[in-house]
Amino acid sequence: MSEITLTVTGMSCGGCVNSVTNVLKALPGVQTVEVTLAPGAARVTYDPAHVDRPAMVAAIIDAGFGVSD
Repeated sequence: MSEITLTVTGMSCGGCVNSVTNVLKALPGVQTVEVTLAPGAARVTYDPAHVDRPAMVAAIIDAGFGVSD
């Protein structure tokens, strides 16, 4: 398993945190997700054989949020 922390932009409430958590957990290969509102971050434990950073970023963007590098 690998771990990555993504900086998520555009979250303003607990509902946003839940939305980001849910879209990341729905990805195949994602084991655990911990999203915090302040600072906007998502820590993800995942299997790199099944999912990669671009797929996670795309899922977050599709949910209406942003990811900064």
